[in-house]
Amino acid sequence: MDYSERLVQVCHNVERSTALLTGSRLVAAMGNRMALNLFVSTTEPGDELVGAVTTEAEALARLQQHKADLLICTDQLDQGDGGSLVAAAKQLHPQPRALLIVSQPRRTMLLHNALQAGCDGLCLDTNIGLGTALQALRCIAGGASYLDGDLRRSFLNSLPGLDGRPLTPLSARELEVLALMAKSLNNQQIGRELFLSAETVKSHVQHIREKLQTRDRLQTVIQGIRLGLVDWPDPG
Repeated sequence: MDYSERLVQVCHNVERSTALLTGSRLVAAMGNRMALNLFVSTTEPGDELVGAVTTEAEALARLQQHKADLLICTDQLDQGDGGSLVAAAKQLHPQPRALLIVSQPRRTMLLHNALQAGCDGLCLDTNIGLGTALQALRCIAGGASYLDGDLRRSFLNSLPGLDGRPLTPLSARELEVLALMAKSLNNQQIGRELFLSAETVKSHVQHIREKLQTRDRLQTVIQGIRLGLVDWPDPG
C-alpha cells in the first residue's frame, strides 16, 4: 500500500493517539523490535510508558511492578503471544485495559483466547496509521470496546464458542442499547442517544450480557451479531 498521500493524516492520528495516553501507566509489548522502537520514538509517551518489552513474561512483570492500567501488545512476541498475554494480564489487579494489534488474523484461536479473556480492542496492524488505533484508544478510554472492521470480516465467523441462543429474548430497549454498543459507544454516549441515565444504560448492558451469556462488551456485541440481533455499522 502506498501511504505517500496519507502522511499528513498518519502524523495527525499519531499526535491524537499520543494525547489519549496522557495519564495512563502503559506497557507496550511487541515482538518486532523495530516496531517497538518506532512506537516509543513516535508517540513519545514520557512518564506514561512504564514498560517497553518483547516477551510475555517481561510484560507481566512490568504490569505488576507498576500497576499499569493499559497494555498495548502485538499478537507475535519473542516469547509467548499476545492472546495469552492479554489473558494473563486480565487476571492481575488492577486489571489493565488491553489493545491487541494483530498481524496474523488467521490465527483465530489466539484471537479467540484474547476475546474470551476480555480484550478491550483488536486492531489489524496494516490499519494502525489510518486511524484504527486512534479510534480504538478513544473507545477503550471511554469504557467501550473496539474491533477493527477488516479484522472483523477476517475472523468473526470462524471463532469457536458463543453459539447459544439468548436465555430469554432481548427487549426492544435492550436491542437499541446493543445496536449502539456495536457502534463502540460507551454508557454515557448511549444514554445521550436514548435519553437515559448512564446507570440505566449500565443496567441494560448487564441484562444483555446475562441473556447472551457473555463476559464483556466486545464478546456481547459479537454474540449479538452472530445471532442476527444487530449488524455492524458501516465502517465508511
